[in-house]
Amino acid sequence: MPSKALNDAQAMVPECVAVGLVDVDSGLLLDVKTVDSHPAAVLDLVAAATADLFQGPNVVAIENHFKAARGTASAEHYFREIIVYSANLIHVFLRLPKKQNAVAVFVCRNSANIGMALSKARLACPSLEAMV
Repeated sequence: MPSKALNDAQAMVPECVAVGLVDVDSGLLLDVKTVDSHPAAVLDLVAAATADLFQGPNVVAIENHFKAARGTASAEHYFREIIVYSANLIHVFLRLPKKQNAVAVFVCRNSANIGMALSKARLACPSLEAMV
């Protein structure tokens, strides 16, 4: 059963049909709340794809290049938010600010106002961080 934080996050974000939390170090789905049922294999693929988006080898290479160019030795990641538009949905991926190894995934209908969806998803992050 999804946590209260996921239920609250889904209710807060406009036209949100799913919200999940992914550990990008392991590529594992920590928790998920959806309006439809999906096979576990599909949810596992979403988690693995999320890990690739944020920490795939090419992304890490880009981050390392930027760090070297700027003379930065920080372990902080550059890619923090990714938005993907599909035929019917908007997928919002947010790296949690205080838990860099976790990404919140929000899936909204494409009729949602992207600005509101993004701002509300950002507002939901502190309660999701408490889950990690």
